[in-house]
Amino acid sequence: MTAMTAKPAYRALERIEYRGDPAVLILADAPAEEVWRQAAQAAGCRVIDAVPIAAAAERLDRQVAADAVLLDCRDDRADVLDDLLDRIAEGTASGRFGGVVATPLPLVDRVAARGFTPRMEQLCEPSPVDRVAAIRIAAGHGPARLRDVNKAQATVRLQQLSEEVGRIANVLAALSEDEAASAAMAVVGATPDGDGDQLDASFIRAIIRARRLRDHFFRSELFADPAWDMLLDLMAARAERQRVAVSSLCIAAAVPPTTALRWIKTLCDQGLFVRVADPEDGRRVFIELSVETATMMEAYLRSAQRVANVIV
Repeated sequence: MTAMTAKPAYRALERIEYRGDPAVLILADAPAEEVWRQAAQAAGCRVIDAVPIAAAAERLDRQVAADAVLLDCRDDRADVLDDLLDRIAEGTASGRFGGVVATPLPLVDRVAARGFTPRMEQLCEPSPVDRVAAIRIAAGHGPARLRDVNKAQATVRLQQLSEEVGRIANVLAALSEDEAASAAMAVVGATPDGDGDQLDASFIRAIIRARRLRDHFFRSELFADPAWDMLLDLMAARAERQRVAVSSLCIAAAVPPTTALRWIKTLCDQGLFVRVADPEDGRRVFIELSVETATMMEAYLRSAQRVANVIV
């Protein structure tokens, strides 16, 4: 090995960390690679290697063991991206490692098509704290140390994430209480089967427009309710006989894409949403309401129509 070739090799070795902390492999081009390196350090993990997307598949094949693999793809690499996503999906499903995949919104459907495995975190245009939290989950590690992540704002944001997870759990617990839902329908005189006629999609779209109108007068985060916004959007699409892709549902949620993806994954896990493969494009899936969820939504909306013309 000549001095010219040895120098870059030694520089690469200098960037590999040797500690007993969870090990992560970074697959990303510059400058994203350095961003993920900092996030991994803040998450209390060590970086075993960081390689560009072009060399990612070969490097992943050589990796014997890793706690998590972090993939950040900023543009469409066609077959290269599909191959990497398949490898990471297989690795997370088999339990070989946890995965974190970050993409811009146009590529969200490509990732979602692989399914939501327990150890695969999907991010879209993530914040620094989103990255740290995802790495901790994928690597199966404890609470984040909050080092080098947006300084004082990091503590506030992580607290918000914790509260959001708790809120999701509470909402789903309430939605799963069938006896309480049945009692509520009895109070308003609704029946699960509805009145026979299909619910008017224009009524649901009017509710959605009224909800978005608030954003022109107040800060949108004051009324953030992604689960309800997505339920309404899927119900309207059902009435219109339209299908909704994951990326479109993220927009309908009216919250940051990563937050929307977290809700979609959880609602799918709980059986309120169902994933339906696109028969014409294997790289995309659609999200629909489960039969039970659609029945409850219809009962509620019919009851709401009796109370007022538009319920926000």
